[in-house]
Amino acid sequence: PITVHTSPHNEGGLIAQQVLREEGVNLTKVVIGHSGDTTDLAYLTKLADAGSLLGMDRFGLDVLLPFEQRVDTIVELVRRGYVDKVVIAHDAACFIDWFDPVAKEQVQPRWNYRHISEDVIPALLEKGVTEQDLHTILVDNPRRCFE
Repeated sequence: PITVHTSPHNEGGLIAQQVLREEGVNLTKVVIGHSGDTTDLAYLTKLADAGSLLGMDRFGLDVLLPFEQRVDTIVELVRRGYVDKVVIAHDAACFIDWFDPVAKEQVQPRWNYRHISEDVIPALLEKGVTEQDLHTILVDNPRRCFE
């Protein structure tokens, strides 16, 4: 498996896919990281249609994209039939020197290891994502990537 850090704002995932494809990489084993920083469904579905998993990560970094928009994007991808192309993560870290710990708590209070289980999963369920969809996103898709 390969995870690439990309910027969806310049469609960096498509560039990564092109390079990896040219090098003979199986794109079904590639997670396009930071895909969760955009609501551009045309871009996201293009990545998924090429075979890669969408790394809908950085939950908690609402300054990059608000929580509600991140959730709504996943809900729409699932609704469109892309549940088998979505993985989620928070991208939180034990240590980061981006800001002082007190400032981090003030600016990004949900950027922590509990955010997915305490906030993201309940929000997805509330908006219609099923328990089976969540099992696919949280268990089946990562497992398939590592097979």
